[in-house]
Amino acid sequence: MSTVSNDGVSLYYRREGENGDKGEPVVFVPEAGLGGWSWGWQHAALTGPSETVVWDLRGTGRSDAPSGPYSMRTLVDDLETILAAVDARNAHLVGAGLGGAVALAAARESTRIATLSLLGTAARGEAFGLEPLLASPDDRAALRTSLESALSAEFRESQSEVVDGIVDWRVDGDATSEGWEAQLAALEGFDARDWLVEVTQPTCVLHGTADELVSPEASRELASGLPRGEFVPLEGAGHLVGIERSRTVNDWLLGFLEERSDDDR
Repeated sequence: MSTVSNDGVSLYYRREGENGDKGEPVVFVPEAGLGGWSWGWQHAALTGPSETVVWDLRGTGRSDAPSGPYSMRTLVDDLETILAAVDARNAHLVGAGLGGAVALAAARESTRIATLSLLGTAARGEAFGLEPLLASPDDRAALRTSLESALSAEFRESQSEVVDGIVDWRVDGDATSEGWEAQLAALEGFDARDWLVEVTQPTCVLHGTADELVSPEASRELASGLPRGEFVPLEGAGHLVGIERSRTVNDWLLGFLEERSDDDR
């Protein structure tokens, strides 16, 4: 594990896998408040043939948590700092929720980004209703209750042991309430609709049709506004599709990245 500093704020990241010399890592940008554990399913599938980078947003886990609020500009600069630290020249960003918005904003201006894969993401801040997912890591009951808004009832009932594990991981790695609120402030006033045409990277937008935190229609709107956007609905899944439909999401990511690699040959 490593850290890098952006304007005096230490950002934690973990880099694994092969092909680091090619400058084409898969870089995961997390949902507001969630630690690196939230990418465990995708990390396991993509690490090996690809180099992977998992990091904590400022305010979360092992990164510093300066007082907020944080702006979208600050979080984009943090992401650019991570990309520079791993010498990413053609990074494949995978972002969830707030992390998807950060990835989208970064792709508008950065020369380091080759593709985008966005989960549970919208083009405008008002479409995000992430507050129900907020819970203090010190309150296990609240953490469990908050998952009712992020995972479908079917998943919670059939995968109760996984839900137990998620609660444990959230206790160890999630942001404090203060960190959550500081991060969510970055979505205030965020509206990418007027500049989506400037994001020309191939983009896959995956979204659960039962998402209670971000409307599937807002995600569809995002994909339709992108020059090279593709909308992938996941029937019956909640907000945390990378967990709930991990196999399907992983297959899409692997296929998407393989197609990109074939295009470059």
